[in-house]
Amino acid sequence: MASPAAGLTHLGADGQANMVDVGNKAETVRTAIAEGAVAMQPETLKVILAGDAKKGDVIGTARIAGIMAAKRTHELIPLCHPLLLTKVAVDIVPDDELPGLRITALARVTGKTGVEMEALTAASVACLTIYDMAKAIDRGMVISGIRLVEKTGGKSGDYRAG
Repeated sequence: MASPAAGLTHLGADGQANMVDVGNKAETVRTAIAEGAVAMQPETLKVILAGDAKKGDVIGTARIAGIMAAKRTHELIPLCHPLLLTKVAVDIVPDDELPGLRITALARVTGKTGVEMEALTAASVACLTIYDMAKAIDRGMVISGIRLVEKTGGKSGDYRAG
């Protein structure tokens, strides 16, 4: 049976972490979509949607924070390559069923490596920003469901979560 590390491209034969050499890979359009959610008390959601949070526009600030985070992913995740992103979008919508906010982040690049980490980082930081801006109202908020929903492009092909 192969070791769990056998398919990991960031590990050398000696087990040490290394940045993958993507120099010989073809440039292709690569897109990734990630999602997450912040569950909160119904009253907290009402305050956010009314724009009455003491720190300001929670949704607008979280959207900008997510976009900024995607652009800086290589500074946060040690083995990520710096990418010239061509598109980052963060969509935040209320969900009364949670109750809370659902976050979807899209990252796109024409390059030699994927943008999954950029989309995941954007979704994560948008969720964290929502928590930060509304924690004075509701410290019991729960961030959950951070996951890759879809990725296209690259040698490994397309992926869609089931």
